[in-house]
Amino acid sequence: MTTLSEALRPTTPTEPTKPAPASKPAQTADPATSRLRRHADGMAVASFILGLLGTLVLNLLLGPCALVLGTLALARGTTRRGRALLGLTLGATDLLILALLTTADGTVSWHIGG
Repeated sequence: MTTLSEALRPTTPTEPTKPAPASKPAQTADPATSRLRRHADGMAVASFILGLLGTLVLNLLLGPCALVLGTLALARGTTRRGRALLGLTLGATDLLILALLTTADGTVSWHIGG
C-alpha cells in the first residue's frame, strides 16, 4: 500500500525503494494545549453563568466579568463557543439593563414593587 507522502515524493531511478516508515499512533493533542483548552472551556461556562446571574443581581459587577471571560474563552479557542457567545450576549444585556434601570429609577440597584 502506498501512502500519500510516498506517492507525492519524486523518485529517481538510482534511488532504492525504501519501505514505508511505521506510522505512529495519532496523539490527541499536546498536553499544554489541551490544558489551555480546558481552561478556555471553563471560562466559557463561567461567562455564561455570570451573565445569567448578572441579569438578576449585581449587573454592574457580573456583566463586565461575563464579557471579559467570554472574550478570553473565544480568543483561546474554546470548544464551547456557543456558551462563550451566550456569556457575551448576557454580559452586554446586563449592562443594558443597568443603563435602562439607572435612567428610569435614578439608581444602580433595582427592586420589584413600588
